[in-house]
Amino acid sequence: MKIVFEDIKRLAGSSFRILVNPKLNDFYYWHFHPEFELTFIVAPNGTRRVGDHIGNFEGSDLVFIGSNIPHLNFDYGIKTEYEKVVLQIKEDFFKNDFITTPELASIYQLFENSKKVICFHGAVKDKIGKRLQKIHLLSHFEQFIEVLSLFQILSISNEMTFLHNKPFENLYNNKEQLRLKVVYKFIEENYQRAVSIEEISHLTHLSKAAFCRYFKKMTRLTFTEFLNQYRIEQAKRLLKSDKNVTETCFECGFESLSYFNRIFKKVVGENPIQFKKR
Repeated sequence: MKIVFEDIKRLAGSSFRILVNPKLNDFYYWHFHPEFELTFIVAPNGTRRVGDHIGNFEGSDLVFIGSNIPHLNFDYGIKTEYEKVVLQIKEDFFKNDFITTPELASIYQLFENSKKVICFHGAVKDKIGKRLQKIHLLSHFEQFIEVLSLFQILSISNEMTFLHNKPFENLYNNKEQLRLKVVYKFIEENYQRAVSIEEISHLTHLSKAAFCRYFKKMTRLTFTEFLNQYRIEQAKRLLKSDKNVTETCFECGFESLSYFNRIFKKVVGENPIQFKKR
């Protein structure tokens, strides 16, 4: 349930990485990375959570996310069949002379605008989406040319919406990451028992009120919401093994089966028994 810094090491020796149908719909993966990301997903409906934005999409979604902007995997919670393609571009893509030539100025501006996160719609979404679904079939050189072509088309399109009014500021600097690491480590080691805000605020050397303000600012969730969602993620893992609902409930730190069922349905969209049968 914590925000994760994703270290994309497999981009070594390449300017980009293409992921076709990575299946993460049962897992809450709130993360960020230095790479730019263009995501296309086809599904009846889903939730889009990027930076401070939370919205829904129907049918398909095409979003261009700037460097180091936190985002949730677009397939989280989807119960139906879906297709997804993720294109990740190195953050230094424009730091060489070739890519900053005048002919590519519009693409450079597109990447600058991605700091506000761009959602594409209409004909351009469908056109780019179809080409993204086939890009993995090309040779690596052909993929590079195709990537430039796709971004050129997007850069001159007016079928776009900014999801933030100004460039998103990532609050997860080194100091804040270290403090959050303390909180995350505590939750990981203690989520199976009763945990109080007083206990965790003391651990972070903050008053209860100051900790609540800090944690909400950093995660967009209250501490209780975050803890419950973390527990539910662990519960999903146990339910997919051989644990029954009652065992799972108490092993994940819930003290009431009815409360566990209510929170599970709120987070997952179905009750634990329905989830286990899937």
